[in-house]
Amino acid sequence: MTRADAVTAPGARAAAPALTERQEARRRRILRASAELAGRGGFDAVQMREVAESSQVALGTLYRYFPSKVHLLVATMQDRLEHLHTALRRRPPTGGTAARRAAQTLLRAFRALQREPRLAEAMVRALTFADRSVSAEAEEVSRRTTAIILDATGLAGPTPEQLSAIRVVEHTWHSALIAWLSGRASAAQVKADIETACRLIDLAGADTGPETGPDKGLGHTRKYASRQ
Repeated sequence: MTRADAVTAPGARAAAPALTERQEARRRRILRASAELAGRGGFDAVQMREVAESSQVALGTLYRYFPSKVHLLVATMQDRLEHLHTALRRRPPTGGTAARRAAQTLLRAFRALQREPRLAEAMVRALTFADRSVSAEAEEVSRRTTAIILDATGLAGPTPEQLSAIRVVEHTWHSALIAWLSGRASAAQVKADIETACRLIDLAGADTGPETGPDKGLGHTRKYASRQ
C-alpha cells in the first residue's frame, strides 16, 4: 500500500472508465484552453463556448466532459496538482524534517500560483463554489493535495496523529490561498501560516517509533519538541 493509499483507502471510489487515447487528447486540449483563458482573465473569462472553440471541440462534447464551468475549473486544479505531484517525485524536497519538507513543497506550489494569479483565483473560486454535483471532482482535489503533502513528508508509515496533522495542513493551505487571493493576507503571511501548520506534523510524530523518512525527519522532530 502506498502512502497515498493510507489516506484514501477507507473511502476509495471506483475508478472511472479509462479514456481512449483520442478522448484523453481531447480532454487535455480542453483543460489547456481552460487554463489559458483563466490565466488571461480569471474566473469570469472562462466561458464554455470559448473553451470549446479554443480546444476545437463541439460545445455539446465539452459539456459531456465537464457539465459546468465549475466542473471544468476544479478539473483544471486537479490537473495542476497532478503536475505538481509528478514534479515532486522527480525532485523531492530536501528539508531536514517532515514539516520542513511539507512546507517546502507547498511553498513551491504557492510560488507557481503567484506567477499566475488569475488562474489561481479562478481555480480556487471554482473549488469554493463547488456544490454536491461537483463532489467527486472536489474530493479528488482534496485527495491529491493530501497525497502531495504526505509524499513530501517522506514518512513511510504515518501515524493517525500525523495523518490528522496533514489534514489540518491541507485546510490551512486552502484557507491561506483564499485569504491571499482576496487581499486579506500577504504572501509573507501565507508562508508563515503554512510553515506553522506544517510543524504539527513533526509534533504529532515526536514520540512515535524509530526515525523514518529521508533525512531521519522524526529524529529532528524529537529534538524540536524537546525544546518547546
